[in-house]
This record gives sequence, C-alpha cells and structure tokens, in this order.
Amino acid sequence: MTVGLLLAAGGGRRFGGPKALARDDDGTSWLLRAVQALLPCEEIVVVLGAEAGRAAALLPMSVSRIRCDDWAEGMGASLRTGLEALSYTDHDSVIVSLVDLPDVDAAVVLRVLDAAQGRTSLARASYDGVPGHPVLLGRDHWAGVMASATGDRGARDYLAAHQVELVECGDLATGADVDSR
Repeated sequence: MTVGLLLAAGGGRRFGGPKALARDDDGTSWLLRAVQALLPCEEIVVVLGAEAGRAAALLPMSVSRIRCDDWAEGMGASLRTGLEALSYTDHDSVIVSLVDLPDVDAAVVLRVLDAAQGRTSLARASYDGVPGHPVLLGRDHWAGVMASATGDRGARDYLAAHQVELVECGDLATGADVDSR
C-alpha cells in the first residue's frame, strides 16, 4: 500500500509567504491542487508547519494532517516528520510530493506508482531526463532518508547514493517548482 505524503510546511521565504496558502490568479488553491494530484494513493497525509491552522482549514476531512514544529529548518524536517509518523503504519511505500509543483497532477503520480511500488523501491519522476518530484520511497529506505534529510535537501543525498528508477514524465508536465510570485 502506498501513501501520498505532501510536504506543505514551509514559510515560503523567497515566495513571500507559506505556499500552502497560495492561490493562482483564478483562485485555485495550491494546497488543494497538490492534494488532488495524490488521489491515486490509498491515503493522503499532508505535513503542515507555517500557518498550519489556516492551511489545515483548507483540507478536506479525508486528508490526514501532521504538524511539523521544526518547519523553519527546511524541507528535511518536514520529510522526517512525515516519514516518522508513517513508520507507525503498515504502508509499504510513500510517494512524496511538494505543494509548489503547479503542473504535476494525478497522471504523473499514477505513472510513478505504476513503475514502482513496494518496500524496496526507489523511484522518481523525471522531466526530459532531469530528476524531480514526486519521489517514491519504499519502506526499507525510510530510516536512511530520515537520517540524511537536513535543511532544504530532503532526500537528495540519500537518492544520490542509491539506485533510483527514473520515470520519464516530461510528456505530462514540466515538474518545475515555483519559488517566487
């Protein structure tokens, strides 16, 4: 069973505020769009931090919420918080996505899920050969990822040191994250 883990805890220093509260010009919530992208997963868990109460109020009741008190440390803290909470469940793998990926949708998530699932899997979307998100982490890798996730680096160092299946998704999205308004 694969759970979707959305990292949406950051304060958005460069962006000018928490991206979990951001909306497109047409009013589309970034947080809800990112949750919808994870709908192919059996369960969705969102890690919140900055403005957690306001962001949590936007989420449907079916979505689990985890608060990362160390959110200001960076994405590594959010990832550790999410994986630690999931370690008490029976999920075999997690697919990790970010709130600031406007064109990553359920088709991308589904393609990564179709390519790899299970306790030993490591896979990630790539866009014209460039690795990006979402990233699928089999349960056997969670402890190693938690140990290496620091600052804004998340799982980057762990993935660089291990064999990761790249799942080409450039025909579906750019995978570009948004760091400024």
